[in-house]
Amino acid sequence: MPTARKKSRTGGHKARARTARKPVRPKAVQKKPAARPAVARPQPKGKAKPAAQPAAPPAPAGKGAAATRPLAPGEAAPKPKPAPRPSGGKKSGRKSPLWQRKGPHGEPFVPGDLLLPGGPQGMDEILYLLRGCVAAEHSAGEAGVTEVVLKRGEAEADRGELVRFASGMAERFDGGAIEPLLPTRPAARRNFPGVVERAKHRRREIGAFLRGLDLGRTETSHMDTHGEDSLQKLMEWAARLEILMEAEEADQADYAMFHRGLDQLENTTESLIVDVEATLRRLRDRVRA
Repeated sequence: MPTARKKSRTGGHKARARTARKPVRPKAVQKKPAARPAVARPQPKGKAKPAAQPAAPPAPAGKGAAATRPLAPGEAAPKPKPAPRPSGGKKSGRKSPLWQRKGPHGEPFVPGDLLLPGGPQGMDEILYLLRGCVAAEHSAGEAGVTEVVLKRGEAEADRGELVRFASGMAERFDGGAIEPLLPTRPAARRNFPGVVERAKHRRREIGAFLRGLDLGRTETSHMDTHGEDSLQKLMEWAARLEILMEAEEADQADYAMFHRGLDQLENTTESLIVDVEATLRRLRDRVRA
C-alpha cells in the first residue's frame, strides 16, 4: 500500500508538469551590422583623376542666347550684328493712295478738286472762296483771284473787279465783329430733285471756303480748341451733305420738312464758318503782336 501511494503521487506531479504551459520567450531583435565607412582607394601614380569642371549657366532665352553660349576650344567668336539704322531719315517708297484718285471721267484730280471740283462756278462760291482766302493763316486774296480767273476762264479785264471784291472781304475780316453772310436763296422746288440740288449747292459753298483756307496754308494745329472744333464740325456737315446728294428718292416723303431741315443746316454751317473766321483773326492778331 505505501508503494502504490508513492507512485500515484509521482504520476500526479508528472501529469501537472505536462499540462503547465511554458513561458514564451521574446525573440531577440537581430541588429544589422553597421555600415563601414568608405575608404578612398589609393590611385596609381601617373593617372590622376581630372577635376570636375563647373556647369555652365543656362543661356537666356531670346535672340541673344547664341551670344552668351560658352565657346568650344578652337571655335571662333561670332561677329557682332550691326546696329539698326534709324528710320527717321529714310523716306518710304510707298505713295499715298490719293495720287491714284481720278475724276468722274477718269481724269486725274488737280489741286482743289477734292474740295471744290472744277473750281468756283457762281458768285456765291466765289464769295466763300475769297472769304476763306482772306481769313487764312497766310492771307491769300491774290491767289484766290488767280484761281477764279484760271478755273472760270475769265478775261484779264475782269481781274480788277475780282480784286475789288476780295478787298471788300478783307475789310470785313479786319473790321469789327464778323457777321454771317448767308447768300439770298431763290425759291426751291418742293420735290426730291430740289432737295438734292440745294444740298449740292451748300456742299460746294463749304468746299469753296475750305479751298480758300487751303490756298492760305492754314495749319489747324495753330488754331485754338474752339476754332479747331468748329472746323471739324463744318467738314462733318459737308460729308453729310454728300450722303444726301447720293441718296435715293423715298416714297411719300415730306419734302417741305426736308427744306426746313436744310434751312437749319445752312444757318448752323454759317455759324461754324463765322467761328473759324473769328478764330483765325485772333490767331493773326496774336502773331502780329
